[in-house]
Amino acid sequence: DLLPCAAQARAQVEQWMDWQASDLNSAWRHVFMARVRQHPDFADDARAEASLEQWNRLMTVLDHQLAASNAYVAGTDFSLADIVLGLSTQRWRSTPGNKPVLRHVDAWFERLRPRPGFAEHVDNGVA
Repeated sequence: DLLPCAAQARAQVEQWMDWQASDLNSAWRHVFMARVRQHPDFADDARAEASLEQWNRLMTVLDHQLAASNAYVAGTDFSLADIVLGLSTQRWRSTPGNKPVLRHVDAWFERLRPRPGFAEHVDNGVA
């Protein structure tokens, strides 16, 4: 149920999962490792700030997608794309730094919160 059988719907879910795995993960890696994990290999604050700026830009892309779908990342139904992007969004929310207000991301995150797996594995206070 989380990965549609219909080719077009399945492709849209996989597109957003690929985007998360490639573009979004590449953007957040430095700032997350620097400010949350406090890893010494990521101590360059200028690089961390640039990473956060890129991450913010990409989260704005997600916000626009959620505005268009008015429900979930890949359309009207909850899918695997919401799971992986929900994890990335939790990291974004828990990483210190200046972030834009993204009302569609916020509303979507609130739609994810009541799901038992989300509360246990994502929105559980662990970054």
